[in-house]
Amino acid sequence: MANASTSMPASPPSTQGRWNHLSTYASRIFFFLIILQVPLFRVQCRSGMCTTPLHVTSSQLVSSEVFPLPVVKGLLYPGAVVNGLISNMTVPSWNNLLNFYNLTGIKEASAVTDLQRLEVLAGSYFSVAGSLIGVIKPGRMSMFGTLLVVWGLVKEGILGKQASTDPTKAVFVYPTMLLALVCAFLSVKYDLKKAVRSAPTRPVVKPLKSSSKSKLK
Repeated sequence: MANASTSMPASPPSTQGRWNHLSTYASRIFFFLIILQVPLFRVQCRSGMCTTPLHVTSSQLVSSEVFPLPVVKGLLYPGAVVNGLISNMTVPSWNNLLNFYNLTGIKEASAVTDLQRLEVLAGSYFSVAGSLIGVIKPGRMSMFGTLLVVWGLVKEGILGKQASTDPTKAVFVYPTMLLALVCAFLSVKYDLKKAVRSAPTRPVVKPLKSSSKSKLK
């Protein structure tokens, strides 16, 4: 008698696997938003008016000389090429890149504007670093940096603590900031299996038989 072989239906992908794919895609989108210098906000910085976290970070890196200039140019060049092609169909020169971003005289510029916006400055650092690290391993740095930037913009723009009364230098938030915030949150990986396993289990307490009943038996 031939045995009928039964085929089990394929199990659907786990929630953990779906979340890992979602965090990977979100971290990549956040990386392109930062490295291609998509305008997220408008705030005054040492180099003039900065519209992305990379603008704020690069002005600080050039003035403090923490990294060599070729490293800073390497971070700025992809976004400069994209913006140049979109605006006037030209590719900016590598040697003229500091002039393009008004970073040539950044060392003599006053640091008061950055000190008035420490949350935006620190958040921009974390956002840029988180976007670079997130391509290899998504983490919480992008989310933490984006939240700092949002809080700094809210404190100055909405709460009425703007350092400048000039409308052309007023704080402005682009709609793309919402996309960056969502991607920063979704790029965080959560180990759902570990969370379930680490949940404390409550022991089941069995009722004890009274000694009087046991003696009667």
